[in-house]
Amino acid sequence: MTPYDDSPAQAVHTAPLIDGFGRAVTYLRVSVTDRCDLRCLYCMSEHMTFLPKAQVLTLEELDRLASTFVALGVRKLRLTGGEPLVRRGFMDLVAGLSRHLRSGALDELTLTTNGTQLERYADDLARHGVRRINVSLDTLKPDLFRKLTRGGDLERVIAGVDAALAAGIAVKINAVALKADNAAELPSLIQWAHARGCDITLIETMPMGEVDQDRTDQYLSLQDVRRDLSSFWALEDSHHATGGPARYVRVAETGGRLGLITPLSNHFCDTCNRVRLTCTGTLHTCLGRDDASDLRAVIRGGATDADLRAAVFAAIGSKPKGHDFQIARPAVARHMSTTGG
Repeated sequence: MTPYDDSPAQAVHTAPLIDGFGRAVTYLRVSVTDRCDLRCLYCMSEHMTFLPKAQVLTLEELDRLASTFVALGVRKLRLTGGEPLVRRGFMDLVAGLSRHLRSGALDELTLTTNGTQLERYADDLARHGVRRINVSLDTLKPDLFRKLTRGGDLERVIAGVDAALAAGIAVKINAVALKADNAAELPSLIQWAHARGCDITLIETMPMGEVDQDRTDQYLSLQDVRRDLSSFWALEDSHHATGGPARYVRVAETGGRLGLITPLSNHFCDTCNRVRLTCTGTLHTCLGRDDASDLRAVIRGGATDADLRAAVFAAIGSKPKGHDFQIARPAVARHMSTTGG
């Protein structure tokens, strides 16, 4: 891999990234791979066909695209997958992108992970300026975890969470609310996270890609969950924000924060500030729409920096007003593991 330029990210900022509805795009999620070492039931099929290497962006291409967005005013960069920590050379990418933290061009460099590789990499992440991460964890029951992930080891994930905390990285737990599996466990999962000093966010299952089960059997409205939690806990609305779609409350009894991501029961499109770049270089300006701009073709076609910025501006200008999620059918054919986080 070629050495990274340690100068500020393409320091000349042009006009900010404003979509057609006046929303500023300041948050980019970048999928670095579609591969994962787990096979979560709601995320992907058991027998996935992963992309050939030639279709996946190189680390240099990922850096160039992410850095272009930073130069255009993106302040938060989240690296996702699949599982980002299984991508060969991933820590080199993190090391390179961390120059934007040092220059002040970027406020936050973070990632979403399943935690299986976190014990190994936590210290390196902290060294490169990662101060906060999301860890996906839907249950504390080993057998249920093994079932939901098709073979995952819960203790390995918990060890990863503890390693991150020990390295000084704040951890937020992400849990998908599943009516048939973890609904009754959600209060104890919240208590577990808060006892470790972790925030936790609950997420409604999202209709993306064909999976091996009927999502209508698993859909659980978080409005109903919040009502149930309020029957025995005092939930206080919070103005806390992390740049993403979660709306937060503070649980008085635990002293911790609880986030709710509700794409179906109470969508958040009016304040959307984020776009997603897949590991193949496709830019999606909406998680729940099939809009797509091929930035890989732009780069591999020999684009100058000005050409690349023009392609980004054109894509942002077509960002839709809102998603089209309906639980009864996939809103888009692509899996979440392909889109990223």
